[in-house]
Amino acid sequence: MYPTTRMKTEIGAPVVSVVDDDVSVRKSLSRLIRAAGWDAETFSSANEFMERMPSPGAACVLLDIQMPGLTGLQLHEWMAGKGVSLPVVFLTGHGSIPTSVQAMKMGAVDFLLKPVDEETLLEAIRQAIVIHATEKSRRMHLDEIRERHACLTVREREVMGQVIGGRLNKQIAVDLGISEKTVKVHRARAMEKMGVRSVVALVHACNTAGIPQA
Repeated sequence: MYPTTRMKTEIGAPVVSVVDDDVSVRKSLSRLIRAAGWDAETFSSANEFMERMPSPGAACVLLDIQMPGLTGLQLHEWMAGKGVSLPVVFLTGHGSIPTSVQAMKMGAVDFLLKPVDEETLLEAIRQAIVIHATEKSRRMHLDEIRERHACLTVREREVMGQVIGGRLNKQIAVDLGISEKTVKVHRARAMEKMGVRSVVALVHACNTAGIPQA
């Protein structure tokens, strides 16, 4: 069996959501996915996926192209419109160059044709899981920075905005009409609440989270 690492998150193991109208394909893919160390959920159509969204721990979607009702490409477009940020791997028996190009332009991780080599498929799934985990970690980091920023007082935000804008303490003091000593107090408290020890780290965190300078 192709080696893989069972990645854990705070809500459990990654889940590969298989969307395919062929019951035999769904069963065989589920067995392969579980044998590789992941969990699997199956959906017989795009509509079923839309109505019964996968578990919160889902890591990627393994998606057929031609299905009754909405096609795989239409489902992928719907996901993008709804902000469903699960990476997609297309697996189809009806592929074409224009279809594959369209899928990749929409951000698909891979476009594979049935029958597919097991190792090739598992590698595509592994890449999708890594992409999902990385993006989830990035979003959590951004949320943490923004939550820390929300805890600052109005004055701490004013001082911090000027600090990341490159202003010196004495310049900030003049601009805000406060003493330089008071600026230093607010600056220190802001940096402590933001969880950083240097101005460079503070600037990087604010730039990452899109927090504007003064």
